Amino acid sequence: MVTWYRQAARDLPWRTTTVTPWQILMSEVMLQQTPVARVEPVWREWVVRWPVPSAMAASSPADVLRAWGTLGYPRRALRLHECAGVLAARYHDEVPAEVDLLLDLPGIGAYTARAIACFAYGQRVPVVDTNVRRVVARAVHGRAAAGNPSARDLVETEALLPRRVELATVFSAALMELGATVCTARTPDCTRCPLTSCAWVAAGRPASDIVRRGQKYDGTDRQARGRLLEVLRLAGGPVERICLDLAWTRDPGQRDRALDSLLTDGLVEQTAAGLFALAGEGDPPGEGDTAPERHIPEQR
Repeated sequence: MVTWYRQAARDLPWRTTTVTPWQILMSEVMLQQTPVARVEPVWREWVVRWPVPSAMAASSPADVLRAWGTLGYPRRALRLHECAGVLAARYHDEVPAEVDLLLDLPGIGAYTARAIACFAYGQRVPVVDTNVRRVVARAVHGRAAAGNPSARDLVETEALLPRRVELATVFSAALMELGATVCTARTPDCTRCPLTSCAWVAAGRPASDIVRRGQKYDGTDRQARGRLLEVLRLAGGPVERICLDLAWTRDPGQRDRALDSLLTDGLVEQTAAGLFALAGEGDPPGEGDTAPERHIPEQR
């Protein structure tokens, strides 16, 4: 596996020897539920713009949301901005190496904490994402799909790691690369697999009994949220409600619901004058005749 990875691994910028733990942290947050091809150009821009956490912390949440663009799930951007603030204030711009400390950072979950510990600091810890779970399910258990995540995933993956730390970190990356490029969910190419034994292949590659429904995007609340955020990203400041109304006309009730969720998530603010803006772009502290009112969608 290690030899295969060193020969076949994709040339990704966050895998170079000069990358910093902060840059790896940013890449891992961006890569959650977002393809590499979409992440790479944005990540390259962020590395230049925010080379250290304090640089991002000095920017407004709105600046970070604008730079996030269309990567999707923009709450990740807000949490990353919060994380930068904690790293700047508490850790003097350094990313901690310990998994427990990483888990205390905003927006850093079990997978991301272990990925940083492994790929940024070379620790022998199990790094389990969807790709790794699928490889283990097939190679070890003979199942086409992994099923629901569980605590057992970490135990089983750690058992596969080489004892030598320097090999374990490469092996972790190799497992992920194998699942992402060869042992894929829909079209696995077993002829390119470096594994010498696989329980799934030995069993005749049985089909999965797990029924997965495709996730549509067109017409969803998520798409409506994206359209409203796009208006605010391009506006450069607070806008009137009519600007948001015109961004999503197919279902006014859905638009109201999307706007309310953006306000609830802290991605959007409403000013005292009734305008709407990205987080951190509303009324400066102490300004405004009255406290901003939270938008409540009309009951329908």
